[in-house]
Amino acid sequence: MSTRTTAAEYVEEDGSLFVFHGRRLRKGERLDGTARFSDASWPLAPVTLQGQERGLVLHFDTVPERYRHALKRLCYLSLSGPLPPGEPRPRITSILGTFYKARTFLRWLDSRQPSTVGASVDQLSDVSADHLTEYQRHLLTKFRGADYRRGHRSAVQYFWRYREALGSDGLSLDPRKVADWNESYTGRRGENTTDRIPEAVHSRLLVWAIRFVDEFSSDILHASTTWQLQHARGLRHSPVGKGRNSGLADQIHEFMEAAARENRSLPGSNGRVSINGLARLIGCAPKSLERHQDAITAAVEKLGVSEFAQLNVPISGRIEGQSWLDGISVEPSRNDSLSTLAQMLQAACYIVIAFLSGMRDSEVKHLRRGCVSVRRDSGGNPYRWHASGLAFKGEQDEAGVTATWTIGDAAARAIAVLEQLQPVGTDWLFGALSFGPGAGSGGRGGNTALTVAGTNRQLNRFLRWVNDYCQTHDRDEAIPAVDGKAWNLTTRQFRRTLAWYIARRPGGAIAGAIAYRHHSIQMFEGYAGTSDSGFRAEVEAEEALARAEHLLAMIDHHEHASLAGPSAAEAHQRLAEFGDNARFAGAVITDRHRLQRLMKRNDPAVYPGRYVTCVYDHTKAQCKPKVASSGAGDRPDLTKCRPLACRNVALTETNVEAWREELSAIQRDLTTRPLLPPYLQASLELREGQIRTYLARNQEAPQ
Repeated sequence: MSTRTTAAEYVEEDGSLFVFHGRRLRKGERLDGTARFSDASWPLAPVTLQGQERGLVLHFDTVPERYRHALKRLCYLSLSGPLPPGEPRPRITSILGTFYKARTFLRWLDSRQPSTVGASVDQLSDVSADHLTEYQRHLLTKFRGADYRRGHRSAVQYFWRYREALGSDGLSLDPRKVADWNESYTGRRGENTTDRIPEAVHSRLLVWAIRFVDEFSSDILHASTTWQLQHARGLRHSPVGKGRNSGLADQIHEFMEAAARENRSLPGSNGRVSINGLARLIGCAPKSLERHQDAITAAVEKLGVSEFAQLNVPISGRIEGQSWLDGISVEPSRNDSLSTLAQMLQAACYIVIAFLSGMRDSEVKHLRRGCVSVRRDSGGNPYRWHASGLAFKGEQDEAGVTATWTIGDAAARAIAVLEQLQPVGTDWLFGALSFGPGAGSGGRGGNTALTVAGTNRQLNRFLRWVNDYCQTHDRDEAIPAVDGKAWNLTTRQFRRTLAWYIARRPGGAIAGAIAYRHHSIQMFEGYAGTSDSGFRAEVEAEEALARAEHLLAMIDHHEHASLAGPSAAEAHQRLAEFGDNARFAGAVITDRHRLQRLMKRNDPAVYPGRYVTCVYDHTKAQCKPKVASSGAGDRPDLTKCRPLACRNVALTETNVEAWREELSAIQRDLTTRPLLPPYLQASLELREGQIRTYLARNQEAPQ
């Protein structure tokens, strides 16, 4: 059918109007199968373009009847109708939020007593300043969060912003000009407000996730393949009645003989045979076995029953040389069932990929089969892995744009495992799994991948699984509690935690294994495929916080008063001023958000390093081309630092000690036997002389 896109061609009062006529539909959807204006509910799945988002519904029958048409018109205008000049077309998630918050206002307006502020309001154009002031008092009473109240006020303001098209269904006054409507907003925006995963939690979590990917996955994948073959074979047989399938008795006899030869128990649990499991192994329908109970009972008495016999998968995965499981069962409620373990494997892959790529949840969820490409050196050895997918943040196209991330080899292995875990023909790596109940939210409302809520549940189930396993097997590798409670994992925390690790580069098992400094360079390169990843900004924000903490520690220990080097005096002055600005009520501030504001307003541009402390001045910097003036965000390029030549240098005792360590290393090399090649020896002698001259010039004699 014809799909007109000019809103003026439609007569809104005609209930046959398709409300999504001006929006892009999900692949496979047809406009004539979507909601009309007269419908009581508008399912949003047809225009929900991201695979992990649930297709929720606008239920207008939950809105007071006298205001229902007003909210319908507002939502239609946002979806497909004419917008005010300069107004962008809202995204589906924004429209959904506006619907619920505007409904709160309309319900309040409908339930208030006429005597409160004048007569009852039959149409929104009659809403007065007194009504809005009263609603603000209602919000202050009902909702504690200023950010939450702000969102509800913003939804009401849409009835003013769209007033030209809404007519009597719009507000006749601008709420922002009403006294007491606005309140000072101190909320903090940006992903860095997300809690990072504590080191003690994250180190254990990542170890167990990589164990699943590298050690346990082969057993789970083997069990998955076995289950799928048995399930498909069982489905090919239908129940048979008396007189049909005369060879079934022979099949049962052959199966029992084979089980006896292999000393293999029959499938079941707690001593009771599983007829469904036995039917799958034999290759018949469960009902077909009803006439063979005597033979089955005899076999049970001879062979016994094992909960692992149905899949009969040998366990190859090891922890410290011991099998990690006795077997894999098919009872969904068990921790060692295929249903549970497959979902734990999917969660483990998510943890590895999310942390070792820096992707957002929406980007992880759009990874598909074949998304990894590998670069190899001349010897054929892999040295770089790229994952391609879709990015959404900051992009004009609501359906996403193609992006590429550079990932670690562990993340590439996790993607390879997911490609095997999903059935052949399934492209979406984070689609819902088909192993028994509890598969999560994937598939509901038309979404092709697990939702954020579904993955959050899966992640926390993984944490509980690990701790249950450690308790059952008496292992001391459980994921520790934080403040007496199990840490609540969310998808947003992995990107936030990665930024922290890259900025801090701490010691310990995780930092040593992943080589964060090298990985941070790859991460930045990987975001070339998207115009607004935001990840570099997150890492730089974490670096600024780490620098602030380091500088405040220097000031607290008066280390800034004993600096040496050409910029020592400048560093002392800057740090003294920074310390004065950092003191609040007689104490140095340590609150994360105050430190962020402090660095934004009073950054002393002092950058501690191993060999020198850079007191940055763009006019003297050797690491960057000369520029006329310092621009916003101007900072040194520490990867190109020339400490022996640059005048932006101050030296702490730690810096001097680093130079002395290099001198000692050079002296050891020069005294080795046999002697070094002449060119290398000359280079080391030159370097030694330069360092000694440098330290002497800066009044520090090497020992």
